[in-house]
Amino acid sequence: MSNATPPVVPTSPHVMNTYGRLPIALTHGQGCKVWDTNGREYLDGLGGIAVNTLGHNHPRLVPALQEQLTRMIHSSNYYHVPLQETLASLLVERSGMHSVFFCSTGLEANEAALKLARKFGHDKGIERPEVVVYEKAFHGRSIATLSATGNPKVQAGFAPLVEGFIRVPINNLAALKAATENNPNVVAVFFEAIQGEGGIHAMQADYLRDVRALCDQRDWLMMIDEVQCGMGRTGKWFAHQWAGIQPDVMPLAKGLGSGVPVGAVVVGPKAASIFQPGNHGSTFGGNPLSMRAGVETIRIMEEDGLLENATRVGAHLRACLAQGLAAEIASGGVKEIRGQGLMLGIDLAVPCSVLMQRAADAGLLLSVTADTVVRLVPPLILSLQEAEQIAALLCPLISTLLKENT
Repeated sequence: MSNATPPVVPTSPHVMNTYGRLPIALTHGQGCKVWDTNGREYLDGLGGIAVNTLGHNHPRLVPALQEQLTRMIHSSNYYHVPLQETLASLLVERSGMHSVFFCSTGLEANEAALKLARKFGHDKGIERPEVVVYEKAFHGRSIATLSATGNPKVQAGFAPLVEGFIRVPINNLAALKAATENNPNVVAVFFEAIQGEGGIHAMQADYLRDVRALCDQRDWLMMIDEVQCGMGRTGKWFAHQWAGIQPDVMPLAKGLGSGVPVGAVVVGPKAASIFQPGNHGSTFGGNPLSMRAGVETIRIMEEDGLLENATRVGAHLRACLAQGLAAEIASGGVKEIRGQGLMLGIDLAVPCSVLMQRAADAGLLLSVTADTVVRLVPPLILSLQEAEQIAALLCPLISTLLKENT
């Protein structure tokens, strides 16, 4: 008879039941590893959903945040916050854009972008501005961002949605032109450079350049949601930079604060003066603690070459996955491995939500999105060896799942 203590299964009876949680509660982490309340170790292939840029318990980030806690956590935006200017200047320099509004989340950043688009239209005398959005897009769960999102499942139960959106397929310039032909109410095109929740679908470089030209021709705002794919995840600061273009509006969040909530809207000259005092605001946005997190995140990313690391380790992870799943790719069970840098999706021919639990049981954290896509967005500090470990843990699980479904 075993005297081993049975594992404790965490519950949250007083927390609203809004998530399909795994029976795991994490207590602490170090680098790309985390541990749960039962002492179980996991390799973190999810990074808090592309949030923990610097991993866990980073030896230079944590002391900086501790020092900031002793100075000031929060300050009202009635006053100047010097660290806002510091972080804004860093983002402007790396984007080539003009100025920044700070908030706390990606949803808030996307809401602000939609407000910018509408006011841009009203300032031009357009009473009912319309924004082009995309199939499979995900921009948030507020009523406005939900309406811009291209997922009927997450929209169900929340009608009536906000009007003023025109939906088109990705990477189809003819469809974009046809949907907006002779429509004077269009004011902006809004999309993710790489769709995250939608299944890791990237906008093609030629398409991005064509949309940029169309926006210039028709006086539209080009608004690129870089909430998940930005902040070095693809190997450049922002994913659209691979196409050599620049948006007019760029929402950011997730990885910007390495786990401390930070959202931002970076704007170019065309959008820099749309908001005036009283048009928009945020209580928590831009507080000293979150700004320090953003400043230190960028500083450490540059000191440690994490953009280059994302490119190098991401390519290695992709190669390891392709090698480990070669038979499944040949048979069609794995339809595609796509993405860039450390934002990868493995698209399977069958639904694969069960892999979240199976991977956790094997000691790997990941997510499944769009029903059939395994999503990997680990910390940008991931090593080559850890990339190999991810593939070694994951490939057999995918192979087994596909065999079960043949």
